[in-house]
Amino acid sequence: MLKLHLSEETELASRKKNFINRSVDWITAYFKLNCHTKVCDFGCGPGLYTSSFAENGAQVTGLDFSKNSIAYAAKQAKKNNLQIAYILQDYLTFNTTKKFDLITMIYCDFCVLNPQQRDLLLQKFHSILTETGRVLLDVSSLATYADKQETSTYEYIQNGFWSANSHYVFHNTFKYKKELLLLDKFTIIEESKIRESYNWLQCYNIQTISSELQQNNLKLVDYFSNVAGDKYDESATEIALVIKKI
Repeated sequence: MLKLHLSEETELASRKKNFINRSVDWITAYFKLNCHTKVCDFGCGPGLYTSSFAENGAQVTGLDFSKNSIAYAAKQAKKNNLQIAYILQDYLTFNTTKKFDLITMIYCDFCVLNPQQRDLLLQKFHSILTETGRVLLDVSSLATYADKQETSTYEYIQNGFWSANSHYVFHNTFKYKKELLLLDKFTIIEESKIRESYNWLQCYNIQTISSELQQNNLKLVDYFSNVAGDKYDESATEIALVIKKI
């Protein structure tokens, strides 16, 4: 996974460097990051955003459950003399008495959580935000839902993402119209075992995400087509949300 985060050939784990640079420039300007701004990045991975936030002067905390990613991020911070607090933990179980001016959660991580987990996370955001603090997160849009087709495919792979051994991967995509929910189910068949992986993706429009936020005492105050601040377009596959406490 760390290799995928750092790859410039794919966006399976992180966006490419050019977009991240543009995104950081916009976030820095929009939220007026400075030496007094306390930022917490949920799901920080190998520190692609946290490092840049710190370089722009912010007081940064990065949170992720990947040991390899956190180790890489901490190593890079030390190498570049950046004071970043990295925490190895699942953000669903994260608790702190600290308050943050900005919480970021980037690359639609929010959409893979179930409704109970999303409520838990939103309540956590509310509890650790300063009174004037903001949350920036992005979600998959209805355009993502519309573009996805129900399919059933398989392939034989000798050495790939799922295993270093020879294996078959059966990939089924399902759409749940009422819930605006997508499911990619992967069945990995090796000589000695069979595994299944379920990747859920909740999709939103402005109305549905606003309702979910309001149920957790949060309010949508601004929205864009992505976390680089591009003007909102209903045809965009993502929605970037700026959120505050009610």
